[in-house]
Amino acid sequence: MSIKVLHTSDVEQQRTAIAGWEQHYAQMSAGRFQGRITHAELGGVVAYEERMNTRVEQFFQAPANALVFSFDMSGNTLYLLDSQSRNTWITPENYREVAVVIDLERLGMRCASEALEGLSLTPLKSPQAQLFGSWLSNLLGRLITSTDALQPANLAAQLVEDCLFVLECSLPNENRRQQQRLTLSRQIVNRVCELSNAYPEDNFTTLQLAQAAGVSIRQLQQAFIQYNGLAPSAWLRMRRLNAAHRDLQQASPAHTTVAEIAMRRSFWHLGRFAESYRKLFNEQPNYTLQRRP
Repeated sequence: MSIKVLHTSDVEQQRTAIAGWEQHYAQMSAGRFQGRITHAELGGVVAYEERMNTRVEQFFQAPANALVFSFDMSGNTLYLLDSQSRNTWITPENYREVAVVIDLERLGMRCASEALEGLSLTPLKSPQAQLFGSWLSNLLGRLITSTDALQPANLAAQLVEDCLFVLECSLPNENRRQQQRLTLSRQIVNRVCELSNAYPEDNFTTLQLAQAAGVSIRQLQQAFIQYNGLAPSAWLRMRRLNAAHRDLQQASPAHTTVAEIAMRRSFWHLGRFAESYRKLFNEQPNYTLQRRP
């Protein structure tokens, strides 16, 4: 058994803290980012807890050859993911998730997609999901200080058994029509995010995003507000601010300026850019540039 705890001060540190996931993170609410990952390896089973204080956009693809039981502690909701699960969403502030990642061989499966038909990425609620999520969070807290009293093999088997039991007890928490609308919104948002991630240097307009998703601007707005709680224009601005943040972290003060980076990301009014940047990241852009690692 191995366990580690990582405290992070940037979404990029948070993004890379858990191996095996294809992920893109962007900060979506104001404040200095603080995160924490507690990660336990149990041999064929991984358990972890993720905490983040600001809203964060997560684009992710789950690990290959694994089934993931993800417990959103803010909504007391279970989500199932497999290697085919690709999703983009924006977490609430002070987000907390605990998860169990189970190797498919341990479950006697080669592919989980057929078994998860209609369940992957569907919000599942039950009292058992809430109780198990809280128990797993407390367990990881205890493991940080002592692992002597726990046998990794027994603990891994218990986690597998408990996760499957919680799944049996859980049902979708939305009626069919609501779930269909949410699924459609997620598909629209995911198409847009995949385009943005494929061309990170391009500054898209709302019209271009709507065309790429094959919907009207109104449908795009409705999908983003329903699924992310942000209008597409606000989402685009947040993405450009995060891109400028990464540029400033990687640039050399001797070879570039804040103005050059701001204009690269289509911020033409330097004063407004600096103010928006300060509100989101709780520091001036020139400070980020000067404290380059």
